[in-house]
Amino acid sequence: MPPKIECERVHPMLLVKDIHTAVDYYCNKLGFTHGFTMGEPPEIAGVNLGDVSVHLYFGEPNYNSVYFVVSNADELYEYHRSNNVDVFIEPEDRVYAMRDYSVRDPWGNQLSFGHYLPAFGDPVKIERVEVPLRLEKRLVALLHDLAAHKNMTIDSLMEETLLHTFEVVGNNEAVASPHTKQQHAYIQELKKKHGINYDTHASYRFVEG
Repeated sequence: MPPKIECERVHPMLLVKDIHTAVDYYCNKLGFTHGFTMGEPPEIAGVNLGDVSVHLYFGEPNYNSVYFVVSNADELYEYHRSNNVDVFIEPEDRVYAMRDYSVRDPWGNQLSFGHYLPAFGDPVKIERVEVPLRLEKRLVALLHDLAAHKNMTIDSLMEETLLHTFEVVGNNEAVASPHTKQQHAYIQELKKKHGINYDTHASYRFVEG
């Protein structure tokens, strides 16, 4: 019986012929940030994409492949194209519910970047009904901006949000969110824009005036 071990994170390891050149390429071409460099001459370096750390090792490349799940693959693709990165598989919606593309670094390593396709699957036939709804004015302004940002209608945004609040994630009883980290950051900007200075539970204290 194997022990029950929790794994907190994975560090992909890629072989490159020059650590300094590789760090420069990953940071200035691919958009990673520099974490560390060790050894003199350097034998290993760490570069980060969001919460994922990739370790670059000095050695003869063996053409590894790493897949990164990102918040917006199309936005990152445009950045890579503008930096003349070697894109050998163009972005496309895949049958495995991801939109992704692939690049090669100068040492032949394949890096794929993709985001989830939330609308993937067979159509669900529904009937919509009108629901009388009154919301706090600043919150409605935020919802309009957020729906436009996500290319959705207010109706679809509310349906998405409600369905996610009905779903528990894993065993920790946390509630699912329909928004990516990038979208959450944008929501914080919208809260400032519309003067929403109340917290998550403030609706229990709302009084009309």
